[in-house]
Amino acid sequence: MTVLVPYPVLLSLVGGVFVDRGMPEDRAAIAATALCHGDLTGVTSHGLVNLTRLYLPLLDQGRAEPKADMTVETDLGACVLADARRTLGLWSASQAMELACARASRHGIGMVSLRGATHIGCAGHHAARAVTHGMIGLVASNCGGQRIAPPPGGTAAMLGTNPLALACPAGGAHPFVLDMSTTVVPTGRIRAAAREGREIPPGWLADGDGAPVTDPAAFDRGEAHLQWLGGGPETGAYKGFGLGLLVEVLGALVPGAMLGATSADGNRDDDIGVLALAIAPDVLRTGFAADASALFTAVRDWPARDPAVPVVYPGWHEGERANRHREHGVPVPDAVYRELRTAAERTAR
Repeated sequence: MTVLVPYPVLLSLVGGVFVDRGMPEDRAAIAATALCHGDLTGVTSHGLVNLTRLYLPLLDQGRAEPKADMTVETDLGACVLADARRTLGLWSASQAMELACARASRHGIGMVSLRGATHIGCAGHHAARAVTHGMIGLVASNCGGQRIAPPPGGTAAMLGTNPLALACPAGGAHPFVLDMSTTVVPTGRIRAAAREGREIPPGWLADGDGAPVTDPAAFDRGEAHLQWLGGGPETGAYKGFGLGLLVEVLGALVPGAMLGATSADGNRDDDIGVLALAIAPDVLRTGFAADASALFTAVRDWPARDPAVPVVYPGWHEGERANRHREHGVPVPDAVYRELRTAAERTAR
């Protein structure tokens, strides 16, 4: 069962919870928008379910600082190195992209390399902030010191899910937003299946011998690990693992954030590294907007095997869901809504 919550009400409730934890109102509003993006677009594994399971514990345990300021350490104009100083990643990743867009408006490209971040939520949400400026946004984020998936042929976990996202304007249509973990699925989908008591498909998890595991609870019991995109070495796992390392290089090695392979703990996603890159094609040439519109119109007009199921691109279905949910309310599972109300009630005391 779900509760339909008007989107502005949802943002207000979540923002109030963050303010109660010490965040300034403007930052809390940005963080609330980033968190609610998951439920708004249907990517619920990265939405409200994580409020009490991830973000409030980060704040309550002092692993995230509600009032710290992100500081610029190196400024070369088009390139910036910044320290997030353990601010909530839902806010700092968005700010990093906004800064990247501001630099791209002058230089054609803007890069903000961020260390000291905490969990950023949906990478695609932060990348898509560039679209509102008519730009292309790229976000790569490692998982700090957390190790989740072993390399192909390895016996112990080395890297996190290391998400990668790119967003591009598509004319008047929903923007192209590719938001992906470099593992087959993110951990949120595994845990969602475990909470719901359902099995997962073979290929998501494997045991120490590489055999498929369909019990999602085995992941948190330490009996199974995530698979890379591609599955096994013979079916392309080195592509997924390679993309994971690509994110580790761009997101963490460049700014000097924690690296999964060298972390002392391996269990905590502290000192996350983030790359926020914005490209402003209109600074380089004329006609980009029209060309982008033509490209994604051609994709949607492509002949479909089933005319009732037209060809679309990543971000299309999420955009459609967001429109429906803005109009009719955001469906929130009963249990998650009760958690939100309980957290919000604290703000009234």
